[in-house]
Amino acid sequence: MTTRPTPSSPPRRVLVTGTAGFIGFHLARLLLSDGFEVHGYDGMTDYYDVALKRQRHALLLQDDAFGATEGMLEDHALFDTVADRFQPDVIVHLAGQAGVRYSLENPRAYVDGNIVGSFNVMEAARRLNVDHLLMASSSSVYGANTEMPFAETDKADTQLTIYGATKKAGESMAHAYAHLWGLPTTLFRFFTVYGPWGRPDLAFFKFADAILDGRPIDIYNHGDMSRDFTYVDDLVRGIRLLIDTVPQRPARPEDIAPGDSLSPVAPYRIVNIGNSDKVKLLDFIDALEASLDRKAIRNYMDMQPGDLAATWANADLLHQLTGYRPHTDVRTGIDAFVRW
Repeated sequence: MTTRPTPSSPPRRVLVTGTAGFIGFHLARLLLSDGFEVHGYDGMTDYYDVALKRQRHALLLQDDAFGATEGMLEDHALFDTVADRFQPDVIVHLAGQAGVRYSLENPRAYVDGNIVGSFNVMEAARRLNVDHLLMASSSSVYGANTEMPFAETDKADTQLTIYGATKKAGESMAHAYAHLWGLPTTLFRFFTVYGPWGRPDLAFFKFADAILDGRPIDIYNHGDMSRDFTYVDDLVRGIRLLIDTVPQRPARPEDIAPGDSLSPVAPYRIVNIGNSDKVKLLDFIDALEASLDRKAIRNYMDMQPGDLAATWANADLLHQLTGYRPHTDVRTGIDAFVRW
C-alpha cells in the first residue's frame, strides 16, 4: 500500500467531471471564484436538453482559468489523455447517469456511466497520485432504511433502484482503491438538490414549468412524501470545503471520533451534504405556488417503484469537519430559482 504525504499547500488545479451539469457547473464557478484552475470533462449526453448544458459551459469558458473537454467517461483513453495533460492536484467526480425513475427504463446507462465511468476516474486518480479524490454519491444509497435522519455510519445495504445500487457500488470500489493505493478519497451523499440552472427532469423544475403553462403536476404517493431539499449553492460550498479536508488513515481504529465515517483501514470517508430539514412535498409545492403567484393543478398519484417516502440528512459530520452547515431555507431557495 502506498503512503502519501499530506499536501503542504492548498491544491490549485482541479479536474471536475460533469461541469456542464447542474451541480458541476455551480461547483466549477465557485472554484474559479476562489482562484482555482479548473478543467471540466462532460459527455453532453441528451438525457435532457443539451442546449442548457452548452449554456452552462459557455458561461464557464468566459473565465481564462477554465478549460473543457467533451467526452464520455467510458472512453478511458480520452479521459486519461485529458488527465495526463492537465495534471490535477484534485479530481472531483460528479458526472454520471442521473435520475431515479429513468433507471427503471434504461438501467444499462447507469452501469456504463456510474460504474465503468467511475472506475476510469479512480484509475486516473491512482495513476496520477492526486492529493484527493472526491466523488458524488446519493441519499438513494440509504434505500429501505427507515431510521432518520440518515447518518453516514448507518448500514446501507438495501438500495431500491439500479441508480442507488450503482452509487453504492461506486462507494465500495472507491474504498477498495483508497485501501489498496492509499488514495485519499471522500464520497459525498447528496440530498434533493434544487436551484438556478437546475435539471429540467427534476421535480421542482417540472413543477414550475407545468404551473406556468397551466398543465397538471403529478404528485406521487398522494403528496405524503418528505425531502431534505438542499439549495445548490449550499451543496457546492460543502464540496469546496471538503476538498481541503483530506482524510487520513487512522493509526488505530479507536482514534476515529464518534460519528465519523472514516474507514479504519483506508484514507476514506463518506459525508452527507443536506439541509438537515425534512420538508413535506406539499409544503414545497405551496412555496413554489407562492413564488410563481399561480396555483398548481394537482394530479395525485400512487407511489412510483423505487421512490423513497422520505429523506432527511444528519449533516453533523460535515459541520464537524468543516464548521459549515447548509442553511438556505426552501422559500429563499425557490425564490432564487424562480427569478432565474
